[in-house]
Amino acid sequence: MTRPAALNGRNHVLRSKTYLCATSFFSGMSVMAVEIGASRLIAPYFSASQIVWTIIIGVIMIALALGNVWGGRLADRDPDPARLYRRLIFAALWIAAIPVLGKYVIALVSGLLIVTIEANLLAAAAFLSCVSIFVVPLLLLGTVTPSLVKYATESLDESGRVVGNLGAFNTAGSIIGTFLPTFVTIPAAGTAATFLIFASVLLALGLGYFFGAGAGKHLRASSLLAFFVCVCLGAKSSPAFWETALAYEGESVYNYLQIKDDGKYTIFSTNVMFSVQSKRAKDGSLTGMYFDYALAGPTITGGGDVLILGMGTGTFAEQCRRYFPSSRVTGVEIDEKIIALSRRYFDLPESIPVVAYDGRAYLQTDENRYDIIMVDAFRDITIPFQMSSVEFFRLVEQHLAPDGVTMVNLNMYAGGPGNINERLIDTIAAVFPAIRVVPVAGDTNLALFAARDEATLGKLMSKAVELKDETLSALMCHVATHWQSPARGGEPLTDDKAPVELLGMRALDGIIREELRRHKEVYLREGLEGLRRAL
Repeated sequence: MTRPAALNGRNHVLRSKTYLCATSFFSGMSVMAVEIGASRLIAPYFSASQIVWTIIIGVIMIALALGNVWGGRLADRDPDPARLYRRLIFAALWIAAIPVLGKYVIALVSGLLIVTIEANLLAAAAFLSCVSIFVVPLLLLGTVTPSLVKYATESLDESGRVVGNLGAFNTAGSIIGTFLPTFVTIPAAGTAATFLIFASVLLALGLGYFFGAGAGKHLRASSLLAFFVCVCLGAKSSPAFWETALAYEGESVYNYLQIKDDGKYTIFSTNVMFSVQSKRAKDGSLTGMYFDYALAGPTITGGGDVLILGMGTGTFAEQCRRYFPSSRVTGVEIDEKIIALSRRYFDLPESIPVVAYDGRAYLQTDENRYDIIMVDAFRDITIPFQMSSVEFFRLVEQHLAPDGVTMVNLNMYAGGPGNINERLIDTIAAVFPAIRVVPVAGDTNLALFAARDEATLGKLMSKAVELKDETLSALMCHVATHWQSPARGGEPLTDDKAPVELLGMRALDGIIREELRRHKEVYLREGLEGLRRAL
């Protein structure tokens, strides 16, 4: 077999295979960059859990597979490279438009699903959002490889080598496209700029073909104009597009980060749809959140050595120092940018050391024992399984002083047998004989306290009444009065089996259904104006 005559002679791209190899390389790079970018676009709304990653990968693989089939048929039917490079230009412009329109598509899809379904809302919304935003450009990029094979193969004798070389260039590009966004473009410039950067690469490939061929004058002009509009509108794109007065908005290797200042509180979130991760009262008073309830631990021990796994912005650390001045606090926080923000916006003093490390990995290297260990690593449905297992809590127990107390923030109310909180409680109970839980008033959190014996936890009431601060004393008495020993007997989570994402998503779906029911009642009772006030 020889190459079709239509591909010979006049077409400059096919005189050398360098441009075809470059196309394979940069298209592979762009596919992976879009996949990484997709996770960051979706995460502020639906979390970065394993479930969301599975949806993203699955949707992209389906789109690429369909693109492979379609691209092969197109190449056989009409082997004109101009068609491929037009598709690359269209894919580039679609990707460039994602920072401009993606957030509105997510909002629209979520809004439609809210009024049409009741179960698995988050998974359905994440899936349909991914399909709506990413299928078209990834399907077009999926047509690249079969088309290039058609253009680059001159005879069957070299077909294996051609396919191998193009595949190697594509894979090499995919490797670069995996690391570059994660470690360079997203932390340095953000998700929106990352989409625009890799869209510009695809656009350059497409336009390079037409410039070299001296063709497509109107296509070149219109595509450059469209890309320029996307750059102007999308460069400063915000996931929380309805917010008008954020003190800070940015991204790190791990998170989307958002800080609000309402005059009384400084508020930190790593998403835009679920909850507040941290809040600090500017006058140093209690926050009304689970941090306040967690002070039952240092109330029992009188302070001492405190380890916080999941330091966040340091609210609990500062409260320990404020109410129990003898406390010696060490924080562990995996996200270095959150540490920097805690110093800048939350006035976390330099005298409180914070180690940038994974909580479990830190315990494996640390030889100290602590009077208090606070585990605050669970947020939304992004629950790190390695910090949810029996093996992890055994490490916690090994680092706890004989009369020490462990606190865990369980961040969701959850109903039904075998729910996420029951499983976590059973996991902790497999290590600690004494456990108490208390719901946080006005929130979806449960504060859990664990110790080696009942006598340790039994000290809370007597210690609470001795506190000099009347507000804290009243709250600690409330905790001592209302905390309970939870039912046990379920299946603990282990390193081998910890389906925390599925359990967390079920719980969060329940919370969303309850919130929708409440807002529907407000609407029926008070109309749109009442609903606006409630929101």
